[in-house]
Amino acid sequence: MKKYLYPFILIFAFTFSVDLKAQGPPGPGGGTDPKPNCANPPCVPIDGGLSFLLIAGAALGSKKIYDHKKSKEEDQLID
Repeated sequence: MKKYLYPFILIFAFTFSVDLKAQGPPGPGGGTDPKPNCANPPCVPIDGGLSFLLIAGAALGSKKIYDHKKSKEEDQLID
């Protein structure tokens, strides 16, 4: 039971901790900005998701390296 409860709680917490609101209607004038704040439109913010993916990848990679070294040490002890 605990095997499935902890991941469910984590997924539930991450899902509902994010602000899940729809985008409001554009303001007067059609909502188009004649001078966007980026060099090449469309401006795509990649910082939040990209940094999370990099951290998760680094954590997964370090865990894999740790597990591999641990299994090598166990194999040497057995031989």
